[in-house]
Amino acid sequence: MPKMKTKSSAKKRFKLTASGKVKFKPANKRHGLVNRPTQMKRQSRRNAVMFEGDAKKVIRFFLPNGL
Repeated sequence: MPKMKTKSSAKKRFKLTASGKVKFKPANKRHGLVNRPTQMKRQSRRNAVMFEGDAKKVIRFFLPNGL
């Protein structure tokens, strides 16, 4: 059976922490910021840790080699 490749799009969007959690940058920060609440813009600045159930799927299907 061939090796599983890491998805190129996932490499750019996700990072794994030392404890195995998945970090990502929240959406809605590119354009149309005048229409968004200040709180939403402020919370989108920092990286977030993905929910455990979703993180398992990301690791299994998109990041099999870890990164």
